[in-house]
Amino acid sequence: MSFFENNKQKFSELTNYIEAQNNNKNDLIMILHKAQDLFGYLPEEVILFLSEKLSIPAAKIYGVITFYSYFHTEKKGENVINICMGTACFVKGAGEILDEFKKELRIDVGETTEDMKFSLEALRCVGTCGLAPVISVNEKVYG
Repeated sequence: MSFFENNKQKFSELTNYIEAQNNNKNDLIMILHKAQDLFGYLPEEVILFLSEKLSIPAAKIYGVITFYSYFHTEKKGENVINICMGTACFVKGAGEILDEFKKELRIDVGETTEDMKFSLEALRCVGTCGLAPVISVNEKVYG
């Protein structure tokens, strides 16, 4: 069964969302957020679908996806761990924390464990410098 057939309901929901935006190309970022919320990531099939629906070249959509760190084209683990590497966090030991996560999970930044339980990411700043060093797990912030 194809990706499209396995995700028919999600593609239908995405189509309804796009139509509610009046197929407006200027809403691409909002549409990408919706697509990623639905699918968990933005695989090639979704990019090609959006390209056709919005009459935007797939390369342009891919360019937007890769420009913003929020979007990702690979499936992430059940738990996404983000380590803030901004100045305040780095000075207070974020590098060592990141190294410990890499060692414990046996993965590098941008990778996911084989069992799909954990993905490890590094961010530049999450805006909570007073809690430094900061990590977030599934968007919940810990100082």
